[in-house]
Amino acid sequence: MGKSRERRESLVYHAKPRPGKIEVVPTKKYNSQRDLAIAYSPGVAIPCQEIEKDPDNVYKYTNKSNLVAVITNGTAVLGLGDIGPDASKPVMEGKALLFKIFADIDVFDIEINEKDPDKFIEVVKSISTTFGGINLEDIKAPEAFKIEKELVDQLDIPVMHDDQHGTAIISAAALLNALELVNKKIEDVKIVVSGAGAAAIACTKLYISFGAKLENIVMTDSKGVINNSREGLTKEKKFFATNRKIKTLEEAMVKSDVFIGLSMANIVSENMLKSMSRDPIVFAMANPDPEINYDKAMSVREDIIFATGRSDLPNQVNNVLGFPFIFRGALDVRATKINEEMKKAAVVALAELAKKPVPEQVNIAYDETKLNFGKDYIIPKPFDPRLISEIPPAVAKAAIDSGVAQEPIEDWEKYTQTLDERLGNNQKLIRIIHRRARKTKDKKLVFTEADHLDVLKAAQICFEEKIATPVLLGGKKIIEELMESLDFNEDLQIIDPADKINKDLIDEYSQILFKKLRRKGKTLDDVKRLLRGRDYFGSMMVENGDADCMLSGYSKSYPSVFLPVINSIGKASGVEKVAATNLMITKQGPLFCSDTSLNINPSHKEIAKIAINTAKIVNMFGIEPVIAILSYSNFGSSDFDEAKKISKAVKILHDNNPELIVDGPIQSDFALNREMLKNRFPFSILNGRKVNTLIFPNLDSANITYKTIKELDNAVSVGPILIGLNQPIHILQLGASVDEIVNMSAISVIDANQRKIKKKW
Repeated sequence: MGKSRERRESLVYHAKPRPGKIEVVPTKKYNSQRDLAIAYSPGVAIPCQEIEKDPDNVYKYTNKSNLVAVITNGTAVLGLGDIGPDASKPVMEGKALLFKIFADIDVFDIEINEKDPDKFIEVVKSISTTFGGINLEDIKAPEAFKIEKELVDQLDIPVMHDDQHGTAIISAAALLNALELVNKKIEDVKIVVSGAGAAAIACTKLYISFGAKLENIVMTDSKGVINNSREGLTKEKKFFATNRKIKTLEEAMVKSDVFIGLSMANIVSENMLKSMSRDPIVFAMANPDPEINYDKAMSVREDIIFATGRSDLPNQVNNVLGFPFIFRGALDVRATKINEEMKKAAVVALAELAKKPVPEQVNIAYDETKLNFGKDYIIPKPFDPRLISEIPPAVAKAAIDSGVAQEPIEDWEKYTQTLDERLGNNQKLIRIIHRRARKTKDKKLVFTEADHLDVLKAAQICFEEKIATPVLLGGKKIIEELMESLDFNEDLQIIDPADKINKDLIDEYSQILFKKLRRKGKTLDDVKRLLRGRDYFGSMMVENGDADCMLSGYSKSYPSVFLPVINSIGKASGVEKVAATNLMITKQGPLFCSDTSLNINPSHKEIAKIAINTAKIVNMFGIEPVIAILSYSNFGSSDFDEAKKISKAVKILHDNNPELIVDGPIQSDFALNREMLKNRFPFSILNGRKVNTLIFPNLDSANITYKTIKELDNAVSVGPILIGLNQPIHILQLGASVDEIVNMSAISVIDANQRKIKKKW
């Protein structure tokens, strides 16, 4: 992108459709005079009185517990320098945006026109009672040290200067992992730090707290090496003064193990890099251009581990990995400060997260085939959804253990769940599904389209997460090449049904399948030809007990997969119609939708059966089904045949399955809005209950609705989950994402296990 275009797009972004990046949004109803009377006068006086009685009630009745001030005087903004408080405001608004989107923390940005540190401190102290925490930003050194220290000492809320500690925490996590990869100990390595500002000093002090030795550290500034012969050093710089008789960065780099750059672009030469010890670790974090060009560094040293502050290069040291989640954990236990124990806990949690398998959505977000812990991935990516549930609990626990928490957390599982829900991501059920799948042992899952990259990536995740042991169908050479590109080096069963090497299996399966199809016009030779197709072959693997479950449909139409499946395994006993349900993970909770894939216009008897079989699926997830049979009418308000069909289905269910919580016909808004239902139809069995299962009158309405919910509500869709087949075989939607395939893999394994349990009984 050219500079002029970049400039134009930035200005338009910040100016349109309304200036700025943040707004204040009400959290309470304001529709009536009564609402306003409670929100303001006279009703607001009551919580005021309660807070007067007990000041801690301010956390109960106001937003203080979730409100952070981002405060600056604009004296050290980005790489722009002292540009003043007004010019700093876009940066502070940006910081507020990051707090909100990553950790659901509300922010007021405050720009103070005051350079005198003592006066600045007094202003901040005066307004601090408004906030649950204070994030200091873009304040020049050495004033920044004094300001932060005095505010930390004098206030009883968390205060952190992110320019110092944010960079320190993220880089420390990266450093610990880098040292692990090169098999070096932090207490032994020689560290060179270029730059002696607030960030550099905070970073180095944090490394020391993890075991780095002061005598092994050399710090440089614009005048060269900070040593004991230098005069006029600040107390912060004097702490790092070395006894070594060296003056230049070039001298300091010789035989060093680690370079930390927080200075300026292109000050590290190729020769400096060559002079470092084996497996050098270089964090060139100057922005926008690092201390040495990435490509140049990689060409000079093949053994290097390299990190920068840039998003377009591997191993970005990005403060957004830290500050939202550190403040989240601190606020949630009402910590009186952010202490060293909390910072170190954040470091360890970040370092450990980088070693865990990476969710596919992160690979997609960063256009990576497969991120794995290694030289190019030593810290998590900013858009990793697990950060919200990993870092705050670690920080909160450290606050509790170190005695600065005023509201300790007792139920950590519930707390983690609330963290996920803060961002509108109700992933609890997905985690439960995956956990249940992992508990099942030795489940073989057939992937019929393993020669597609996304399918194979899903199979890899299933294997690494111990969800299932994949059986891979497709061209062996193609699959092996794809596995190599994914660094998926496991000895798994790969079968190409079209390969003559599998003739014996084809012969064995053909005898079983011929018995099913000989009365449907198929000869034995016809059956053998069918079994060269992967859907027939995979289905027969499951039918014959050579595999436990199967997934197909990624690259093929639903009917083209369903026919081989139904011909091979048939329907379960007592099932007249096979159906499909989709589990939607919405902001309001899980919602099962049936029938989304198979039955175009089911009869009233078939709708009743679909409801019964869907209820079994809902129960499989450990959820009590609350079922609404949907229509355009409510409880007999229409005499048209389509409405009568639903009434007949409901009657069958009420007469024959009284244990089911089910009612209809009912419109979808009444089904999902408990208040509306209570007011208009108080007689309904659904009253006082949260509907979690929707049965639709036809395929059109079901399929359109679930896909609309998926797109507009950004809901996670798990399915279609087939209901009524004789074996645990499921068919994906065409072009399913990797995450969707993994989720359906877990469902398939759970389905297989449930069937196994039933057989034992």
